Amino acid sequence: MRVAAGSDYVGFVRSVLRGERPSPPDLGDYDLRLFADIGEMHAAIRKMDRRFGLSRLVAGFAWEWKSKKDRDAVDIALDGVELQWNRTDKDWITSTGAVDQVGSIHTVQGYDLNYAGVIIGPDIKLDQNSGEIVFSRADYHDKKGKQNLPKLGVVLTDDDILRYVTNVYSVLLTRGIRGTYVYVVDPLLRDHLARTLPFRSDD
Repeated sequence: MRVAAGSDYVGFVRSVLRGERPSPPDLGDYDLRLFADIGEMHAAIRKMDRRFGLSRLVAGFAWEWKSKKDRDAVDIALDGVELQWNRTDKDWITSTGAVDQVGSIHTVQGYDLNYAGVIIGPDIKLDQNSGEIVFSRADYHDKKGKQNLPKLGVVLTDDDILRYVTNVYSVLLTRGIRGTYVYVVDPLLRDHLARTLPFRSDD
């Protein structure tokens, strides 16, 4: 891994998303920040893109891809900010206008970014009673990711898809070489991650 925070960070993120409570690693100068406003995170990503290049917003597949058929449609609306998914599947990272779009696991896997602004959508939440991270099927829109294969005897449970989705977020949260910015939709999960991950101040 070329992530400046080192392998300790990568393993830590995976452990946290599995519901474990590991001791936070020392990230050194790695820029890991939690944002309460998506507009502020997008502005920070734009700033880092101007400075270092290859800084992008990415998200879990927690919103429909409406703009695939309607180029004017809004895919993701948060905090008064309207965003679209990636306009192209091929080489989206380097495409024109990419800094103002949102990439998915299908467009960023295998790429390194300087800064990643990760939107953790409502497809995973923190259960108030159990304190565990749970999957919300109603908020998950990757058809291939939740497709049953009855002819092969494959029927995916929520726990099966949760493992897949948290792995997706593990990948997204480890794409940024210099830093990772995070916005979490579910307020309980946001509070949980704020206490668990060694975020820096976003001042």
